[in-house]
Amino acid sequence: MAALLLSLMLAPSAAFADAQAPATTPATAPAAAQAPADPAAPVATPVATDQTQAVEADAPQVLEADNTLGMAHDLSPWGMYKNADVVVKAVMIGLAIASIITWTIWIAKGFELLGAKRRLRGEIAALKKAATLKEASATAGKEGTLANLLVHDALEEMRLSANSREKEGIKERVSFRLERLVAACGRNMSSGTGVLATIGSTAPFVGLFGTVWGIMNSFIGIAKTQTTNLAVVAPGIAEALLATALGLVAAIPAVVIYNVFARSIAGYKAQVSDASAEVLLLVSRDLDHLPPERGSQPHMVKVG
Repeated sequence: MAALLLSLMLAPSAAFADAQAPATTPATAPAAAQAPADPAAPVATPVATDQTQAVEADAPQVLEADNTLGMAHDLSPWGMYKNADVVVKAVMIGLAIASIITWTIWIAKGFELLGAKRRLRGEIAALKKAATLKEASATAGKEGTLANLLVHDALEEMRLSANSREKEGIKERVSFRLERLVAACGRNMSSGTGVLATIGSTAPFVGLFGTVWGIMNSFIGIAKTQTTNLAVVAPGIAEALLATALGLVAAIPAVVIYNVFARSIAGYKAQVSDASAEVLLLVSRDLDHLPPERGSQPHMVKVG
């Protein structure tokens, strides 16, 4: 009996021990599973630290790239022209052509004025030495010269007025012819100077148009990039201001050269007027030396 009671008492204890063992094993299993996870956590921390350091290392490079974005442009005049907008390029090309035209007119018209004044001084001296229109015609025999044109025009009018009795009428008609020739010479010498006036008055505004267009594009670029960094927008503004500089380069010499030519052409017109006055003096002298008309001679009556 005692042995039976002892076996009955030990049986529940063994069952209880068997029931506790599976519970303990799953409990330890998560612990064991957690055990590798715990060392992994310190591993993840260095990885995150490395990524943060990489981002921090890249940040100065990005800032440096942003700061040097504007400096990457070629800010020489030719580089700014190549990087400019199509409209700004067209404005620059037009102003460059206008500047070339200005200097071409200055060279060509300058040599023309110098040569015309030199020839005219010699022709005036020759007209002063002549005593009659025929002598002046022989002296100014070279075709195309101003003295030849004035003298032959005066001789033509005197030939047409040969039957006229009014000397004052002949002088008036010759004077009118010479005045027209003087005006024509002034117009011919002034040809080309109107282009200088046009360039001088419009070139600054054309350059200003290119500047406004370029600055407008720069502000559009600011809106697109959403940055207020001056290094980013400075190249575009510099390219726009180059158009204004070219406008002034074209306009200022044009105005100065136009004023110089205006004074020189006024002096040339004065010399032409002097030559015309010399021819008119010769006409008046020839008219005074004409023999009187036969009808004006008194009739002699023979008496006896």
